[in-house]
This record gives sequence, structure tokens and C-alpha cells, in this order.
Amino acid sequence: MLKLIIGNKAYSSWSLRGWLACKQSGLPFEEVVVPLYDQDWDKRREGAEFAPSSGKVPILWDDDAVVWDSLAIVEYLNDKTGGTRFWPESPAARAMARSMAAEMHSGFANLRRKHTMNIRQVYPPSAPDPDVVQELSRIMELWAQARARFAGDGEFLFGEFGAVDIMFAPVVTRIVTYSLPVPRFAHTYMLAVLQHPFMQDWIAGAQEEDWVIEQFEMPANG
Repeated sequence: MLKLIIGNKAYSSWSLRGWLACKQSGLPFEEVVVPLYDQDWDKRREGAEFAPSSGKVPILWDDDAVVWDSLAIVEYLNDKTGGTRFWPESPAARAMARSMAAEMHSGFANLRRKHTMNIRQVYPPSAPDPDVVQELSRIMELWAQARARFAGDGEFLFGEFGAVDIMFAPVVTRIVTYSLPVPRFAHTYMLAVLQHPFMQDWIAGAQEEDWVIEQFEMPANG
């Protein structure tokens, strides 16, 4: 069976992506949650299970195969499930989806740094910094293009829930947590993501956690 090691569900955005990928694959997997930055963190991350990723989560084990990057986990599970569960079918849609996922994977550093994921909080609106506004504008541009070109009657960016929605799911939670300003069309898409059964399960798990990491409990600009 697959074994996925993840961090706190309240805070770990990359873990969310890896976990959603496992759920989307439809394959059974063992979920192991390790509290980030607790007193045993440095010792734990030196263990054999974490060695390939140098202690980073998520990390996916499949017998002796190991994958430790969220987008790599998506691609590994895409191959393992026959290439039908993660990416759009048409070449044009698939090309755009992969480009969007890669841009999310490597970009938007200001949004990620200044608005860390915290699913358990909703802070009052506060004007985001200009560099965050710029990145949000780019994300909204991508969402609008995908919806207009390839969503059809579906609720998600390319119609059906898939890899791109997985990669942008933590952005959705950040927008909610920090009450960030986004256009009206985005709220419909965000609601679809948040109401997806996989996201509902993750959010419920985050609410049940009793770990608190103070550095992630500060509102933006707080």
C-alpha cells in the first residue's frame, strides 16, 4: 500500500497537495501525520523515511519507490493510474493545465510567504502588499482563462476536478483565511473547491488537530 507522510493539516499547504493527489488517484494509502516544528522535529526528520526528502513533507512511499515533491507525486500517481484522473483529455487543455500547475509550483512566493496557510482561521480584511496584489492578479488571470476556454459546464478550472485544482487548493484557503480581495467569478470556483468531499475531509481533520504553531497564527501584516 502507498504510504503518505504529511505535516499538520491546518498549516501544511504542500502536504494538502500531496494528500489531495492520493485521494484523487483512488488508490488506498496509509496517512501518517507528523507535527511540524515540535520538539522532536529535528530528530524525526533525520530518520530513514525522511532521508530522500531531507526531512520535507509530503513524502510518498510505494514499496521501495519514493516521491517527495507535490507535483512529482501528482505525476507519479498519474502514471500509476493510467493517465486518466489528473489532467484534461484534450492536448490544448492539458498543455495549459500543466503550465498552470508548474507556475503555481514555482511561483507566487510573496503570497505564500506573507499569507501562510492556516485553515482554522479567518482574519478581518487587510489591504495586501502590492507584490501580493500583483500575484493575485496573475492567479485570477489564469483562473479566468482556464474557465473561459476549457471549463465548459464544470465547476472547476478545466471542468472536472484535477491536478490544477489540487495545486491551487491552498491558494483558495489562503484567500479565505486572509479575506483577500478577488473578483466575483473566483468565489464560485473557490466554493466548489472548498465543498469538494476531499477538501471537506481535510478541513475536518485540520479542525480536530490540537497542535498550534505560533508563527503561523499571526494575521498578515500583524
